[in-house]
Amino acid sequence: MTTPLNERRIANAIRVLAMDAVQKANSGHPGAPMGMADIADVVWREFMNHNPTNPNWANRDRFVLSNGHGSMLQYALLHLTGYDLSIEDLKAFRQLHSKTPGHPELGYAPGIETTTGPLGQGIANAVGFALAEKTLAAQFNKDDIQVVDHFTYCFLGDGCLMEGVSHEACSLAGTLGLGKLIAYYDDNGISIDGEVEGWFSDDTEQRFLAYGWQVIKVDGHDADAIRQATVEAKAETAKPTIIICKTVIGLGSPNKQGKEDSHGAPLGHDEIVLTREALGWTDEAFVIPEDVYAAWDAKAKGAESEAAWNETFAAYAAKYPTEAAELKRRLSGELPADFVAKADAYIAEVNAKAETIATRKASQNALQALVPLLPEVLGGSADLAGSNLTLWKGAQGVQDNPAGNYVHYGVREFGMTAIANGVALHGGFIPYVATFLMFMEYARNAVRMSALMKQRVIHVYTHDSIGLGEDGPTHQPVEQIASLRGTPNLNTWRPCDTVEAAISWKSALTRAEGPTALIFSRQNLPFQTRTQAQIENAAKGGYVLAEEKGELKAIIIATGSEVSLAMEAYAQLEGVRVVSMPCAEEFMKQDAAYREAVLPSNIRARVAVEAAHVDYWWKFVGLDGRVIGMTTYGESAPAKDLFQFFGITTEAVVAAVKEITA
Repeated sequence: MTTPLNERRIANAIRVLAMDAVQKANSGHPGAPMGMADIADVVWREFMNHNPTNPNWANRDRFVLSNGHGSMLQYALLHLTGYDLSIEDLKAFRQLHSKTPGHPELGYAPGIETTTGPLGQGIANAVGFALAEKTLAAQFNKDDIQVVDHFTYCFLGDGCLMEGVSHEACSLAGTLGLGKLIAYYDDNGISIDGEVEGWFSDDTEQRFLAYGWQVIKVDGHDADAIRQATVEAKAETAKPTIIICKTVIGLGSPNKQGKEDSHGAPLGHDEIVLTREALGWTDEAFVIPEDVYAAWDAKAKGAESEAAWNETFAAYAAKYPTEAAELKRRLSGELPADFVAKADAYIAEVNAKAETIATRKASQNALQALVPLLPEVLGGSADLAGSNLTLWKGAQGVQDNPAGNYVHYGVREFGMTAIANGVALHGGFIPYVATFLMFMEYARNAVRMSALMKQRVIHVYTHDSIGLGEDGPTHQPVEQIASLRGTPNLNTWRPCDTVEAAISWKSALTRAEGPTALIFSRQNLPFQTRTQAQIENAAKGGYVLAEEKGELKAIIIATGSEVSLAMEAYAQLEGVRVVSMPCAEEFMKQDAAYREAVLPSNIRARVAVEAAHVDYWWKFVGLDGRVIGMTTYGESAPAKDLFQFFGITTEAVVAAVKEITA
């Protein structure tokens, strides 16, 4: 190793802060921060372009700690370089309401770009950051002035590479040539269960070469080698780079370095004393010498970098004022001032057409009308675009045109969704991603992460029920809609026709905080006639579609394709109203008076009908009500035969209403 002693001392500040904070919390992972400290020292002090006094500077480099269990590495870096993260914050590591939770979480500490923890998703988010940077740069940079020009640095570990999502994301990153993505693999050979060679024997170098990445192997404790590798990585603009860093987990701990003992538990007081001696660190816990702080401080350098970029942007704005204003708007997350009015005009047009088509086709029509109004939309599908109808006439694939607006993700549902989270986090884009509803299951944890981080990601799911027919139970979703509706911060829309489909897209695009799932049918659904007031109320998630004839005795609640069944039953009954509930989450956000007007609490005779799992609807119909839906998996047959076989019919709705009102 050729690292000078003074540089090692600078890196040791990370090691002591990590082991002290984990020890104080009596919880955490000291091994990764101690093992990656030398890598972090080089990357953050010499290469990272960031401004601690303005963590949201638009052209900052992005940093992602994919091996998020090593969170004290990132917290130590933020503290040492001058972010608003105090030593007291580090002492509160893993405590309630602290800025330093167990894994890096967006919104708690400045400088945290994404929530990591579920292994592999951080590197996938990093691919999203790099994709967003490349696409935004292609859309806005000029030959003489580049205003979007930054790198994405990602640290990751063995666990990230074992998780399948890393394969999906890194494969696509190579295909798309994301040259400003640089990953540092902490190749320490240890996981919680011990030495990984017994269950992880992949040739990582060959794996990433096959993806189309540049691969560099270094000693992860040799600062000169890390420095040279990073220079090479930045010079390669056509390929992403992975730098495989051979490290010793828990480096510095005499009895626990290189062992799983240092992975996920405090070192212990006695071992910390020995580690301080081994490192030559004489200061007490949480005390960093002033000369070490001075070596780490990035505030002045960061302010200079931002000031230089501000000058560049001012020149850009003077020469290209329209583009500059548009870039500022998009990075702010604000929609064009006239978008809502134009969207409402489109909804009125859809209502006037009164088409009977599949809601997946209605969705495509909405894309065709609305996306040209929003150049920030970056769409994509995990294959299946010809079935889920997510391509529109103006769609241009980024693989052919870096300034395009559509990503062909291939059959990579999990990677696609995690990448989209990174795109949203980067800023400047509203991503939508699509697959069949059944295959949401592959992407489930990334959907959860978009909800956890409250990101504006639109999840488009088609082929929403047994209505897809002959492909059978492997492709027919049953429990998925309930799972989505049970996800905090996520709005789930299942529209019944063209108007509700257009409304659902408007809602998703205008929703500033939080993702949306849009659930569309394969089969044609009949148009429902509405007044203007009903169109406005549909945006509230639930509304009275058909008023009762005479005294109100019962309520039928339906979504999607089953609204037509409810309306057919309505025609055969007296004293019944039909409530369309395209988005239960949005309905529950309305004031109590509106909810009471739609679902009067004194009317206990209620029937819900939806070709999905019945359990979700009991909270709306009560134990005295009835739910017509699925309690088993589907079968392979034409859709009309399946609805009859499973008893999701007009006759069943009529019978249920008569039974509870008898």
